[in-house]
Amino acid sequence: MSAVTLDDAGQEPSPPDLPPPLLEVTDLTVDFSSDDGAVHAVRGVSYRVRPGEVLAVVGESGSGKSVTSLAVMGLLPRTAKVTGSVKFKGIELLGMKVNELNKLRGNRLAMIFQDPMTSLNPVYKIGWQLAEAVRTHHPDVSKRDALSRAVDLLALVGIPNPSERVSSYPHEFSGGMRQRAVIAIAMANDPDVIIADEPTTALDVTVQAQILETLQKARDETDAAMVLITHDLGVVAGAADQVLVMYAGKSVERGSVDDIFYRPRMPYTLGLLGSLPRLDTEDAMLTPIKGAPPSLINLPPGCPFSPRCPLVSDVCLVDEPALVASTSPDHVAACHHMDQLEGDTTPADVFDAGDAGVDVAAVLEAEAAEAAAEAAASAPPSEDGHA
Repeated sequence: MSAVTLDDAGQEPSPPDLPPPLLEVTDLTVDFSSDDGAVHAVRGVSYRVRPGEVLAVVGESGSGKSVTSLAVMGLLPRTAKVTGSVKFKGIELLGMKVNELNKLRGNRLAMIFQDPMTSLNPVYKIGWQLAEAVRTHHPDVSKRDALSRAVDLLALVGIPNPSERVSSYPHEFSGGMRQRAVIAIAMANDPDVIIADEPTTALDVTVQAQILETLQKARDETDAAMVLITHDLGVVAGAADQVLVMYAGKSVERGSVDDIFYRPRMPYTLGLLGSLPRLDTEDAMLTPIKGAPPSLINLPPGCPFSPRCPLVSDVCLVDEPALVASTSPDHVAACHHMDQLEGDTTPADVFDAGDAGVDVAAVLEAEAAEAAAEAAASAPPSEDGHA
């Protein structure tokens, strides 16, 4: 495997035949202060999204997906320390004044939040909130025209009887209908980029499929690029062009959907695939990833996935791997042992391999025992002459 050749922006050079990216995130880091120390929520994330492209950001809860999107939109609290670069059409967003950023948010950059009930104001009618989204950025539009636009948007996202439901309050909508209304608000001004933060969370499978269809309709209507944040790889398969896998606040693999699903080079990615139910094989058992993600306050040296990884070796406990090229320059992964995942390796081959690799728990237990023995040896003797 060869190291990725990065350009001045810290990413792979753009092929000359591709359009310039709409959204370019470079070495983004986000830290929060806490009583226990700094929380390193995002650690050097980079990606690009081009016109009409869908980038899926996947990972477990706490991996930094949502914090990354909030940093891009400039919606983090002032206590957050954000560094790196976020460029929209070549314009730097980090450090931009709020009044200038507000001209882009909801207009050229739109966001669909996880919980539609907290995204919608419960005391205002749905139609009023849609019309407000239009008139905030287009004050010359009359209230009548904005309300007409609201009706059209509700119809577009599949709300039945939109001319009547435009006068409904959020609590009169079901969960799926509220999510459709939030998508309609994101579409209101034909944005260039839509960031969808787990838009199918807490919805049943049938409604999830409808919401995904609505998102596709939103893309077709606005011709927008999309950053789709999810923990469900089943959502990714039918909706994304590129996939970014995050773990412990960092990118651990990035590539096309085919690369991620058929040629994963990071054990964590393979573990996520093994946790996905399959219908193409009989008696297929899920292969879970044992353990839990690490604390982002005091990350130990080495690969943060090492305590859960069956391929772990001594080098994994010392050096955190960098993103390096795999089968193509556009497919990169952060793993010291990615060559062991070449070929037709399945999740069961790796995660059911028994005692392969280093027993991290045993290593930590031995280190603790050694430290205790050293402390006992250096302790002063007691009055009876014993240590």
